[in-house]
Amino acid sequence: MGLFDSLAKNALGGLLGGSSKQDPAAMLSGLLNDAGGLQGLMGQFQKAGFGEQFASWVGTGENQPLDAEQVQNAVGADEIQRLADKIGMKTQTVLPLLAQFLPQVIDKLTPKGQIDDNNPSGSQIQSVLTSLISSSFGGLFGGGKR
Repeated sequence: MGLFDSLAKNALGGLLGGSSKQDPAAMLSGLLNDAGGLQGLMGQFQKAGFGEQFASWVGTGENQPLDAEQVQNAVGADEIQRLADKIGMKTQTVLPLLAQFLPQVIDKLTPKGQIDDNNPSGSQIQSVLTSLISSSFGGLFGGGKR
């Protein structure tokens, strides 16, 4: 892992509360595995009535947002609690972060506008998180377009 990857992982860990028991990539990988991969997670969102939003994350257009309550309805309160326990945080902290980052993560894992890899590896998820962090923090450090 390069220096920037380490910094990005630590930055994301800080965003997720700083005292994570498990790294964010492993947490998201666990969420996908528990759901049956991207297809399974998509099914959960469809069943909860948010299939159009999930499809926008997979597609090549703009990502439609969901709020924390909608994410909890789709993923399930028990699963959210398990995720929160794994990283040593409260569900009230995990939910808004999932609502913010899950659309971006799904979008980056499906660059061709379709699910090509139903079960992305932990390293693929880590790469996506690193990319999201670098783009989020790039503007703070002069990395944005002029």
